[in-house]
Amino acid sequence: MPEEKSYHMTPSEFRRLGHAAIDWVADYYERVESLPVLSRVRPGDIRATLPARPPERGEPFEAVLKDLSELILPGITHWQSPNFFAYFPANASGPAILGDLISSGFGVQGMLWSTSPACTELETHVLDWMAEMLDLPQRFRSTGSGGGAIQDSASSAALCALIAARERATGLASNERGCDGRLTAYTSSQAHSSIEKGAKVAGVGRANLRLIDVDATLAMRPEQLAQQIDEDRRAGHIPFFAAATIGTTSSNGIDPIRAIGRICREQGLWLHVDGAMAGTAALCPEFRHLQDGLELADSYCFNPHKWMFTNFDCDCFYVADRKALIQALSILPEYLRNQATESGAVIDYRDWQIPLGRRFRALKLWLVIRHYGVEGLRYHVRRHVDLAQEFARWVQAAPRFELAVKPPLNLVCFRHRGGDDLNQALMDRLNGSGDLFLTHTRLQDRLTLRMCVGQTQTERRHVERAWRRICEVADDLERG
Repeated sequence: MPEEKSYHMTPSEFRRLGHAAIDWVADYYERVESLPVLSRVRPGDIRATLPARPPERGEPFEAVLKDLSELILPGITHWQSPNFFAYFPANASGPAILGDLISSGFGVQGMLWSTSPACTELETHVLDWMAEMLDLPQRFRSTGSGGGAIQDSASSAALCALIAARERATGLASNERGCDGRLTAYTSSQAHSSIEKGAKVAGVGRANLRLIDVDATLAMRPEQLAQQIDEDRRAGHIPFFAAATIGTTSSNGIDPIRAIGRICREQGLWLHVDGAMAGTAALCPEFRHLQDGLELADSYCFNPHKWMFTNFDCDCFYVADRKALIQALSILPEYLRNQATESGAVIDYRDWQIPLGRRFRALKLWLVIRHYGVEGLRYHVRRHVDLAQEFARWVQAAPRFELAVKPPLNLVCFRHRGGDDLNQALMDRLNGSGDLFLTHTRLQDRLTLRMCVGQTQTERRHVERAWRRICEVADDLERG
């Protein structure tokens, strides 16, 4: 009989080529600072360089690495560049990358405890670690009635919270019959768009999401929330959910959690708090005042993949009453039944999320915590905040620039006093240069530039250089 042919990569080949891939990534990190931060390709450029047809026969891995450098790299916007100040950090790190690699090597499908007990139990344990590290309320620990799970993003966490709140408000009736159009939800006008999307996906409807006005610091006005809830009740609606934010995307606005929480308790609303990027700051005791009142929340999330050196995707989602979440999301077909689940002694995280399948995300978070330690993580958070605050002082000292709002942490919202057109031109020129990457928002109906400091390798010299380039380009624009 002819010998069977295998197309698989052998362990020895994997070892050799794995070294080459790690070397490629390490080389990339060594030179990422020299690359244009924002990709300069035009729509369709990358696809135009790729073969029209897939290869009939396998190709050498060396050819793939060559194409990574020559074809793919030009189309990458370098989120890991120390000159990336746009949107929010997505600050990967060596231990997180290695954790993801090992997770991929295991190839675990962690939908049930029985499909890999370590996947579930490490996640439960690491989420309790995180609760301790951030000094979260005891009600979010797995040792009581609550607990945490890792979601892919804060958007998924918000959707899960909305569904759990919906079912609590309707006695699980919405799962059977759908929404009747009377449920109303509330959030700030500055809240992330995921709340609006979640309302649409959960069947609440965008028209039933109330956007509450903000104050001068761009934080939600609790008195307006209370007034809107009363108006909706009088109109025959059923207020059931409110979302507050610790660090809004546009401006890092901090909602008054305690005041909002009291209203939600009095009115019987589920309160979800999104810590997004800013939640990581609670690693440092001096920043924990920002989450004052969190013990009044029913759910909370923050993203280690934004500012805690854990590459995307990794959102820590906590609930005070896991039974409410599980009842809303659980479904158990015959093919998933097993002895461990039937015993009630284990957690099946499929019941804590929208999809059935789930990756072993806890592994990379575990490696990050063990590599840096709490001390190392605090050091870098403090360093980023100090750099951003120093940048804010430079803005304040420059007569032609102004702060749009006082920065609480590592995001500085500022603008040139010359108006929207000049600020747009300033941002476009800076981003087009490749030297740095900024994004914008609109605050007080004025175009505002955002300088977010939080990338893994960002140092003072990068922030200094960014400010110098901002001033140089402003000089050119002012001269016309």
